[in-house]
This record gives sequence, C-alpha cells and structure tokens, in this order.
Amino acid sequence: MGHVVVVGAQWGDEGKGKIVDYLSSRADMVVRFQGGHNAGHTLVIGDNVYKLSLLPSGIVREGKIAVIGNGVVVDPWALLAEIEGLQAQGIAISPDNLKIAENAALILPLHQELDEAREGLNSGVKIGTTKRGIGPAYEDKVGRRALRIADLADVGSLDAKIEHLLAHHNTLRKGLGLAPFAHTALHKKLSEIADAVSVYAEPVWRLLQEAQTSGKKILFEGAQGVLLDIDHGTYPYVTSSNTVAAQAAAGAGVGASALHHVVGLVKAYTTRVGEGPFPTEQDNEVGQKLGERGHEFGTITGRRRRCGWFDATLVRQVVQIAGIDSIALTKIDVLDDFDEIKICIGYELDGQRMDYLPTNAADQARVQPIYETHKGWSKPIFELNEWEALPPEAVAYIHRIETLIGVKANLVSTGPDRNDTIIISDPFAVPATA
Repeated sequence: MGHVVVVGAQWGDEGKGKIVDYLSSRADMVVRFQGGHNAGHTLVIGDNVYKLSLLPSGIVREGKIAVIGNGVVVDPWALLAEIEGLQAQGIAISPDNLKIAENAALILPLHQELDEAREGLNSGVKIGTTKRGIGPAYEDKVGRRALRIADLADVGSLDAKIEHLLAHHNTLRKGLGLAPFAHTALHKKLSEIADAVSVYAEPVWRLLQEAQTSGKKILFEGAQGVLLDIDHGTYPYVTSSNTVAAQAAAGAGVGASALHHVVGLVKAYTTRVGEGPFPTEQDNEVGQKLGERGHEFGTITGRRRRCGWFDATLVRQVVQIAGIDSIALTKIDVLDDFDEIKICIGYELDGQRMDYLPTNAADQARVQPIYETHKGWSKPIFELNEWEALPPEAVAYIHRIETLIGVKANLVSTGPDRNDTIIISDPFAVPATA
C-alpha cells in the first residue's frame, strides 16, 4: 500500500475538500504541503458543513493526524481562529492530532497590508490575489528574512529578526505611501500568540519518516491547482508556490520516493477565480448557468468564479507536468440540465493548431478553443453513487475525457456529500512499487 498525493488539475476549486476527506478515511496522516489560508475547502458531512482554509481536511476525522508542512505559509492568527471555529462545531483539535512544521514561514500583518497596497495600485498587472499576504510571505521566505514557527518558541530572540525584516518592509512601505510598521507593535502581536501556536510545532520531516517506517499511509493534500503553479501555471496570474505533485516532497520533508500515486482533481467543466487567460470561458448564459448550478463562489473569499467548458487540452498538459496517475472527476451533476456539452480538444493561434497552451501570456489570451460537442444525458445524476446507474451519455462523456487526457478516473463525484461518490478504484490500493 502506498502514499497518495492529491492536486488540483485545473485552476483550483475542483472540489478537493470532499475528495481529500474521502481519501483521508483510508489514510493515517493528512499533510498540507503548500499554499496558505487563501485556499478554501468545504466539507459536507451529514447536516454539518465545515469550511477549512489552512487546516488539512483530515482534521475533521477522528483518529487522523493532520500535518501542516514546511511548504505552507502560516498566518498564526488565522490558524487560531480556524481552530477555534472548528472546536465550536465539536471537532477535537489538540497537539495530539495537529502538527505544524517548525520551519514553516509565518504570514504577518505587514504581509497582508503589502498585498492589499500592491493590488490597489493603478499601474502594473492585476493578479487578482486574495489579499491575504501569501505572496509577500513567500517573498520573505525566499529572501531569507522570514519569521518561522520555530521563532515563536523563543520570543526573546525575535527583536533582531524583526529588525532585519522591517529594514526591508519599511523601505517598501515608504515607496507605497504607507506608514512604517512599528517594531514594538509586531513584537507584541507575536508575543500574544506565541505559546498558543508553539504547542503544535514539530520537526514534521522526522514525524513523517517515522510514519513511513512503521507502515502508515500518508495523504498529501495540495491547495489551489497546477495551472496556478508559479513555474508551470498561467504566469503571472498564478499563486506564489509550486502546486505540482512533486512539491509534496519538498513541502513536507520527505523523499520523492514517498510519492506513490498522484490523483488529479478535475471538475467536469472549468472555472477560474481572478484575472488571467481562460480559453473556454463562457461569458454568457452558459457560463451563468454553470455558475448557478455549481454554486461557483469562493469558499473563503466569496468571489464569483468564471465558468466555461471542460478543457481537455489544458488538463492533458497538467497530467503530464504533474505526473498524474488517475483523476477524481467532480461536479458532473452540474451538467444535468444541458442538452449539449462541449469539450475543448485543442487550440488555434494565428491559423496554426496547437495541442498545448503556449507559455507567453499574450498568446495564451489569444488562443481560440477547438470544440467537439456531446449529447447531454436524459436524467439527473445528482447524488448517484453507483457506476451502473449513470446514463449512457454521462458514461460516454467520462470515457471521452479519460481518452483525451490520457488517464483513467478512479472517483466520480455527483454531489457535495461524502456518500455522493462513485468509487471505481482505490488510489491507496496501488502497490508502493508501482
């Protein structure tokens, strides 16, 4: 039995929360390996709805260890608020079932202010960030001036580190017309939450090594989607971290050999939040219908998602870049009321056909999708959980997607609840040597 990595195979919002929750029932540990509290996951369990942004989805399952890896940037105030909110819903959270990597970088109030100031400028490229300080926190990590979880264990050592950090930030703030950030104010804020956060700190790399040695199964949970990857996404309209499956190793502190099977989360149509190219976007009645039926609003931000037809060309590209072994197809029930359904099978640019999305942002914005049209299905598939119950048109649609992207589906989601899932095969059943 192997370890499994779950990544979004589009621009995020593919329904990772529910699928990770399902897979976590088969795992012993669930590890977040990148991103921050800009990623929202909604879990529907019976009559209860849990909205997560930073905590791994496995936290809601009794007996599982939830881990925040070093590749994640952690807003300690948002973390504590999320813990408190889930505890109020009856979820037990303690250092026994939540571990945070000591070497994870912190998101600070000055990061959020910088994010907001930049996004509010009237010049430059509008990225459409969540304004939660994710990008600036990663910048400080790479610039070797970040504060980390381990620093909270010794508040007395913070002064020199804060001084180093503010030497950079207050220069930036002056250029943006912001008042200097006070050293004493930041030290006070950190001192107030240091003990509450430090109790969860662990050398996570060692914890995961022990888990592997003892034969435990690990689920690595990504945030956002591969098309938002800082290197492989639709740059510059991307997030600030690597979102590909390989990042699970670096962002958790395990060897690449620990990543045995990669599941790509794929929505049965396409959505995107924020700015950037979107070849199959339907800024019309079709897009509106997809958005309304799919309840396409951000879990954390509430922002409306742009909607369009399934782009097999993009997903095939992601499958190859991220090394995806199988997919979990989500929200196929949203297509129940469509007489015709389109799939993008390629692009045209300046009269030339292309089977991938070009790297240049200007070219990405100009490509024209090439579609094939499929007949819709005659009956609703909402909440079905058996493959044999699917109408033949829905089966044909799934098989066509599999053929176009080059991998098979092992899970098909037909609704928001845990039970609204068709299980074709278990990713954890793949031998570790495969």
